[in-house]
Amino acid sequence: MKIIRIGSKLISVDKIYNAVDKILQLRSSGLSQQEVGEKMNVDRTFISRLESLGEIRKGKRIAVVGFPIENKEELQNALASRGVEYMLIMTDEERWRFVQESNGMELFNTVMEIITKLRSYDVVLVLGSNYRIKLSEALLDKEVIGIEIGKSPIKGDKYVPVEEIEKIIDRVMLDK
Repeated sequence: MKIIRIGSKLISVDKIYNAVDKILQLRSSGLSQQEVGEKMNVDRTFISRLESLGEIRKGKRIAVVGFPIENKEELQNALASRGVEYMLIMTDEERWRFVQESNGMELFNTVMEIITKLRSYDVVLVLGSNYRIKLSEALLDKEVIGIEIGKSPIKGDKYVPVEEIEKIIDRVMLDK
C-alpha cells in the first residue's frame, strides 16, 4: 500500500485509485453523476471534474472492421490511441479460422451480434473488399466509411497505411 503524508494527514494512494475506479465503473454502467455521487458520498461536481481530467475526446463513437489485414497490431495500436471503441481486425488466417470453427447457426448468430453492436456506433470504418463495403453500407443504418483494400474476393493479407486511417479518424472526430 502506497501512503503519502500531506501536512498532518496520511493519504492512501491505493484508496484514491480504488475510489476513482469505482466511480468510473458506476458511470460507465449508466448511473448519472448525481447517483454515483450519492452512492460514493462525493459531490456531483467532483465526478464531473474527474471525468474532465481523463477526457480524451467528445464526439462520435467510432467502430472499425477490417480484414484481411497484414499490419493488424500496428493498426489496432493506432486506433486505440485515437480512442476507437470497437475494433474487429483480422488477418486472412484469423478470418478463415473464424468461419471454419463455427457451425452454421453459431456463425450466423455471431455475425448478427456483430452487426447489432456496429449499429450502436455513429460511424463505422470498413477496411475490406468493394463487395464487403457495399454490403456493410446496406446492413448498417449509419455512416459507413469504406476503405477498399482490394477487389472481392481478397486473397491474402493486405497492408493498410496506418497514417491514412489516423487522418480519417481525426477528421471524423472533428466532424460533429
